[in-house]
Amino acid sequence: MRRFLFIANSSAGTSAQERTDAALAVLREHGDVDVVTTSTIEELTEAIAGRDGREIIVAGGDGSLNAFVTALCRAGSLGEEPPTVGLLPMGTGNDFARTLEMPTDPAEAARVVIDSPPRPVDVLLDDEDRLVANAVHIGVGEEAGRIAAPWKERLGPVGYVIGGLAAGFGRSGRHLKVVADGEVVVDGTHRSLQVAVTIGQSVGGGTPIAPDALPGDGKAEVVVSRAISWRRRLLYAATVNTGRHTRLDDVISLRARTVTVTGVNHEFAANADGEALEPARERTWHVVPGAYRLHSPEPTA
Repeated sequence: MRRFLFIANSSAGTSAQERTDAALAVLREHGDVDVVTTSTIEELTEAIAGRDGREIIVAGGDGSLNAFVTALCRAGSLGEEPPTVGLLPMGTGNDFARTLEMPTDPAEAARVVIDSPPRPVDVLLDDEDRLVANAVHIGVGEEAGRIAAPWKERLGPVGYVIGGLAAGFGRSGRHLKVVADGEVVVDGTHRSLQVAVTIGQSVGGGTPIAPDALPGDGKAEVVVSRAISWRRRLLYAATVNTGRHTRLDDVISLRARTVTVTGVNHEFAANADGEALEPARERTWHVVPGAYRLHSPEPTA
């Protein structure tokens, strides 16, 4: 019999609880389920450390997945035998779940856990030991996330649209140097509108910022937009929602294991999995390959 550790969020509302119960019913048909309710990263770390070989079920969005990989690191399991994980998309954007083409209904996602094999998934680790499960972005993406934050609570995914419009046409870009696997991608002489380093393909509730990303191949997708003029920003905005922006001549898309971003004479802020990072002059991210194995309907590499 399979054994599951279902990690529940103590702040889940009635509607979320009903969806959770439906997913639990599916899992209990096929195995023994131990439900643990957590409200802090410390409680989550303790639960993961004591999982005793159980498959972990994460119910939530990119923020919940980020909390999971952070707890995994704190529990000392990163780099060891990778745990097996099931993801039930119950967040606002569910961007990483979109990359894996996971069903949005938690009960259907639970059936993926039962029927689909686990596949290796990478994470990003920065120079301050902070983990990224889906994507980190700088420039217009970070600004959009910051503007969207208060709107998401009231309007859900529509908040991402408001943030994107306000940031896309209200900011002039940043002087950023980007180095990928030792090669200079942009030297910071000219402004960049956006820099994204991703494991998954989309951000902001479905925007395919890195359509070529492969979550389990040991590399991150790096996308740099230098669309600064109004005309080029309009073209970028018109193509980014379909993933065609990477074909533009002022957009660079590549794959790398290590990425360093440096602000030229200034600090810059960043957004990782929907959470704001403190401004810094320089940040480096490197890929931790196969940090965990996740049940998904499609191969991740």
